[in-house]
Amino acid sequence: MNNKKGLETVFVNTFTNGVLDPNKPMLGPVKDGGHIVANTAPGCWGPMITPALLGGHEVTQPVYVEGAEVGDAIAIRIKSIRPTSIVTASGNEKAIEGRFLGDPFVAAQCPECGTYHPETKIEGIGPKAIRCVNCGADVTPFIFTNGYTLAIDTNRGLGITLHKEAAERIAGDGNHYMAIPGNSIQNPIVTFAPSDIVGAVTRLRPFLGQLGTTPARPFPDSHNAGDFGSFLLGAPHEYAMTPDQLEDRTDGHMDVNRVRENAILICPVKVPGGGVYLGDMHAMQGNGEIAGHTADIAGIVTLQVQVLKGLSIQGPILLPVEEDLPYLAKPFTAEEKEKAKQMADFWGLESIEETAPISFIGTGSNLNEATDNGLNRAAKLLQMTVPEVLNRATITGSIDIGRHPGVVTVTFLAPIDKLEKIGLVELIKTHYSLR
Repeated sequence: MNNKKGLETVFVNTFTNGVLDPNKPMLGPVKDGGHIVANTAPGCWGPMITPALLGGHEVTQPVYVEGAEVGDAIAIRIKSIRPTSIVTASGNEKAIEGRFLGDPFVAAQCPECGTYHPETKIEGIGPKAIRCVNCGADVTPFIFTNGYTLAIDTNRGLGITLHKEAAERIAGDGNHYMAIPGNSIQNPIVTFAPSDIVGAVTRLRPFLGQLGTTPARPFPDSHNAGDFGSFLLGAPHEYAMTPDQLEDRTDGHMDVNRVRENAILICPVKVPGGGVYLGDMHAMQGNGEIAGHTADIAGIVTLQVQVLKGLSIQGPILLPVEEDLPYLAKPFTAEEKEKAKQMADFWGLESIEETAPISFIGTGSNLNEATDNGLNRAAKLLQMTVPEVLNRATITGSIDIGRHPGVVTVTFLAPIDKLEKIGLVELIKTHYSLR
């Protein structure tokens, strides 16, 4: 890969088999400062009812970034996100015992013939439509406890949940309505035709549930995070890991709704070239993805990559768009700075601290562990104590749930001199138009 010249733009329309494997070929290389344009497949539910996919999701084949070496970081600018699905379906899930080996996302197994990761075919519609090619058994590892079919308006601004008749009509042509890319192998989740919620209206704000770099060892894609990754500890299938091996993850599966158009995500490089991948686009989501899933859609995404030499980080750093920053973490206005200087003069302070926003991703088996992980990542990179980070996140920021049960963002205003030492000050100042 290093012998090839980096391309200005790499187009991506191929996918992994559900596993992020650093030993598998990457696309590219894309040059430092170049662009990745990808046609992404829907994330959670379609892959979850497709046992031939090995990881619970279906993400894009990773792209090698020219000049990215282990110990660097890659800043990924999300230039655009354009949904292509016109209908999708989602809801809360229930795993069906007897149809998997320890983990229904990773190790599906036919309950009748015992075939591991069986190929499937669709017969009819509804939750029993996914059938084992080998023996014809109902083989889906998941069903809905409460589900809905969501139609999306032509301007991609609103969605509305449909009644049974419309959902069943859509179920017969799922690939079309969900705009499943040609190289995707997932079964469209609209095949199940769920309709437990009818007539609910929601706003759309698309974002990427999966965006990141390739981990240092093979990971099921949905488990490339501390919460889902914890399911791999001592697991009975081939992707079982130890706690030390789990540290090879890159936390690309975040489901943080601020990973949207015009945000910047800074990701660790743990394999040569980084291996930038994406997927699991969501139409919208409140903080926490509390139902376990939201409205998975297909779409076209444009990214721009920038190698940050020598920035050694364990997990992602997010620079959200300014309106998504917590109130306390927004940059100060000129008027606020002037008032602060007047206060400093009154109390005899020589100067006021110059700061800028930064947001650290933390993951763990639960929200407490994820918070500790994010705090420690922030403290280590910025050379602060954890108590100082705690104080700054309390009075100049916020800790927010990315995904329940174990992804958070630790956001606060960091001193400019600390950001300058790690080489991020210019990137952050430019992103937030700071002087």
